[in-house]
Amino acid sequence: MGSSATTSPAFAAAFLARSGPNGVVSFADFMDLALYHPQLGYYRQDRSRVGYAPGTDFYTASSSGPVFGEMVAAACVALLGGEAQAREHAFVEIGAEAGVGVLAGVDHPFASARTVRVGEAQQLAGPCVVFSNELFDAQPLRRFIRRGATWRELGVQLHGDKLYEVELAETSEPWLPTDSSEGYVFDAPQAAAELAAAIAAQPWTGLFVAFDYGKSFTELATVTPAGTARAYFQHTQSNELLARAGQQDLTGHVCWDWLQAALDTAGCNGSRVESQEAFLIHHAGAFLAQAMAAEATRVSPRKLALLQLLHPSHLGQKFQVLYARR
Repeated sequence: MGSSATTSPAFAAAFLARSGPNGVVSFADFMDLALYHPQLGYYRQDRSRVGYAPGTDFYTASSSGPVFGEMVAAACVALLGGEAQAREHAFVEIGAEAGVGVLAGVDHPFASARTVRVGEAQQLAGPCVVFSNELFDAQPLRRFIRRGATWRELGVQLHGDKLYEVELAETSEPWLPTDSSEGYVFDAPQAAAELAAAIAAQPWTGLFVAFDYGKSFTELATVTPAGTARAYFQHTQSNELLARAGQQDLTGHVCWDWLQAALDTAGCNGSRVESQEAFLIHHAGAFLAQAMAAEATRVSPRKLALLQLLHPSHLGQKFQVLYARR
């Protein structure tokens, strides 16, 4: 593919331990190593990743302060049928960064609230609100490129201290698009769907709510010819996926169809995907009306946070919400 990047001796050693003597892994294996290696992985390191402070790489809805958690709580209470029902449910956030759980500092009616960081046992049982914010987009992607009438999986090769993108053998995964153009890159968020299935397979009942960004399978197969994988480093987005391995975020759009299928198979009812704007207005409307009325005569940080979360040109349309009951 032509792209290359220099890597550290420590990451090179970890890469070779994963790849074996040929020094080649799939892109999904590289992404898993770069994000989740126990010592070198981006999400395993004890550092600040989210927010606006120096050294951070990206911000999320939780960067808007407690107002996001207040709106999430209000929406979940409404979807459960009211505060009496909410008191019977534990609120479990999966994938939270240390110290920035969505309900931190937020008054709520749930029976309890806890966070489960990436890599920790989920242990979901009984009545729960299973919540995540940008969890699924951080799962390893399989990358494929169209060559003639076939697809080739993309991989990463280490040569010396440099990582290179390479094309692997032809593949015939039955779900790959059938009529893509030459050179089309399809980033398959298969691990995200597997994670959703693993979460849904546990013995919990209640509500599933996932804030993330994604597309339908048709959109991934037709309108993203360069794929959706990208890197974030110090609030700058790039296509340098192999650079700074272990020191930058790697992400890609989820496939909402695949996540919905995983939930439906496990008995969740009526899964739906809405824009973040629509979800919060539809299900936290009473809270929103009260909050906006309180801020109507001034331009405050709280009012600006509300606008950032809802406005279509900010986070309102960039993110979507998948939710379902069981």
